Amino acid sequence: MSRPYLNALTWAAVAAGISSAMAGTAGAQELAELPGLGDLAGTTVNGASRNAVMLVIGMTLLSLAPGLAIMVTCFPFVVTVLSILRQSIGLQQAPPNMLIVSLAIFLSWYVMDPVLRDAWQVAGAPLQRGEITLGTAFERGIEPFRRFMAGRIDPGTMEALAEVAPRANDAAPELDPERAPLSLIVPSFMLTEIQRAFSIGFLVSLPFLIIDLVVSAILMSMGMMMVPPTVVSLPFKLAFFVAVDGWGLVAAALVRGYQGGG
Repeated sequence: MSRPYLNALTWAAVAAGISSAMAGTAGAQELAELPGLGDLAGTTVNGASRNAVMLVIGMTLLSLAPGLAIMVTCFPFVVTVLSILRQSIGLQQAPPNMLIVSLAIFLSWYVMDPVLRDAWQVAGAPLQRGEITLGTAFERGIEPFRRFMAGRIDPGTMEALAEVAPRANDAAPELDPERAPLSLIVPSFMLTEIQRAFSIGFLVSLPFLIIDLVVSAILMSMGMMMVPPTVVSLPFKLAFFVAVDGWGLVAAALVRGYQGGG
């Protein structure tokens, strides 16, 4: 194929593209000038813009979901207790970390369902309908989580953080969880949850510690001091945990601890 022929085809394609673009623009202008279609086009553009904004917001929230789950929900408490439980039994990788985290996520979802529904009703749904702005939606949506965290915060932990917090104009920070800034509420809530998780973990690990001590004493009395007690006690701990329906009891206790405002 000769070069002049290729040049002719190229210019023809460019001309066709320009003509199509001009025709599309002219057609859009004619449709906009027709009675009623201009408003419809504007409504469609506004709806598409709103959907695009909601899509961007949704993708942003999905990227921030792990951080939000750790900061303002019961996830830190649940996953810490489950991890301590696994270590107390003597299992290193069973259940695996992914399973522990997945179970903690769904238990947290079950506990936080009323809070999530309230946040959606007061912030998510109005924002989707275009009735409020993003800033107003954040202010409304954070209130259910603020009330949830306020019911769980240890006053002593909050006071300790308030004492070391940087102050502007020597003004003491508000210690009421209902009105305190999020920069004080969120770390106080997280530290309180971790502290309570350690307390529950201590109670959960006691039965398995007793089994280890009993097995160790029996092995020493039999002169089998070279046998690791943890290896012998592991089957007994597993049998005990299964016999008492340990997973069901622990899950029910974790959920029940958040009923009635914590």
